[in-house]
Amino acid sequence: MFYLLPVLVSFLFVLILVPGLRAIAFRIGFVLGGIALYIASLTAMILFTRGSALVLTVGTGGTVLMLMGLFDDWFKTKGKDFPVWPRLIIYLIVSAIPVFFGIEIIGVSKLEMGTGMVLFPAWISWLSTMAWVFGITNMVNFIDGLDGLASGIVTISSLTLLITALLMQQTEPAVLSGSLAGACLAFLFFNFHPARIFMGDAGAIYLGYTLAVISIDGAFKSATVISIFVPVLALGVPILDTVIVFARRFIQKKGLHKADKLHTHHCLMAWGLTQTQSVSFLYLVSAVFSLVSIVLLLAFQ
Repeated sequence: MFYLLPVLVSFLFVLILVPGLRAIAFRIGFVLGGIALYIASLTAMILFTRGSALVLTVGTGGTVLMLMGLFDDWFKTKGKDFPVWPRLIIYLIVSAIPVFFGIEIIGVSKLEMGTGMVLFPAWISWLSTMAWVFGITNMVNFIDGLDGLASGIVTISSLTLLITALLMQQTEPAVLSGSLAGACLAFLFFNFHPARIFMGDAGAIYLGYTLAVISIDGAFKSATVISIFVPVLALGVPILDTVIVFARRFIQKKGLHKADKLHTHHCLMAWGLTQTQSVSFLYLVSAVFSLVSIVLLLAFQ
């Protein structure tokens, strides 16, 4: 029952915050939905933990990314984009924050069950951690292309990480996952098609970063072979979408960083699905990935 409290608190915070932020956003022509997700989830995390390294990691890096995202959203209202190089530098710095607080991918499990882990050298641990955080942060932002898509996928992924954290008796990852799930579920009421508020880059990159950090301190730290696949499957939709898009861009010799209509949700709509049908289909795919991850964990635990 305790683990439902952060879900409920963050859920209620979003319900309270969104109407006011929506009214302000309407007046100033600026996307502010990400602020509600940030305040609600982080407040619940702080209330139900004791200022641990995990919460400090999310709070520090998440704040930096949320503020950068707000600047990016403001630039877009002027018909511009936040400069690429400053954005890249900020991403790299923030990707190193988990390492600073000791939240790292420390190794991989041995194939023989119950025989421990093969620990990485420090530099491999740092690089793999930064690559995971950098990648997931951007991948979640990439799928924020249809009403309710990113918020719904993150809700499913967060609930999956919550369940797996409970199965592996990991208190803090469970609290943080629940906080994120509650905030995103409430936000989805306003964000599903036709959306009444948008999370913008501020919300999307904050959510991606937080998911990445939680998964490192949760499933990646378990000394079982199967647990390594849990975060990959839980985040299967954004990961698979990014792999497919980058492969297409590479084959077509397009810039990997340039926006286009090659994302999965764009393709589904091009094939004749409505926006709601496309989003619902990707929810289903995400739920299947998540269910598989939980079943595998139960089977091999």
